[in-house]
Amino acid sequence: MDVDFLILADAAQAIGGKLYMLGGGWDVLTISGGFPARYPFAIGLGLTVPWNETNQRHNITVEITDDDGQQAATMTGQLEVGRPPGLPLGHPQRVVIALNGVLEAEKPGNFVIIARIEDQEAKRVHFRIVPGSGVAAAPPPAQPVS
Repeated sequence: MDVDFLILADAAQAIGGKLYMLGGGWDVLTISGGFPARYPFAIGLGLTVPWNETNQRHNITVEITDDDGQQAATMTGQLEVGRPPGLPLGHPQRVVIALNGVLEAEKPGNFVIIARIEDQEAKRVHFRIVPGSGVAAAPPPAQPVS
């Protein structure tokens, strides 16, 4: 099994084989109001399950660690994908998963999300938490297109 994507978002849902995200794709989280802080977040996970790995249980772990190697959060579960009627012989299947939670940040810093399948690292994504000023910055002025 392979991890195709691991995406950070503000919120996510997996419905009918599709991943719906709000505020997805960030790698810097700006938190205003001081630390410690709590921030709702989501992880969108896309997996490809090969034909020969269907109808078997797989252990999946997603963990968040800080740059000191301390675990900030861990989510574990099992996944088993069956073969639907009419699936062509040898055809892999895509599975999307949405994990929603609250990130508790004690301080700004660098973090990594690691997805593991059967205790083997499959994908990692780095992100940063930075303090904000509490005032949203104005977007840069639009530039004319020539």
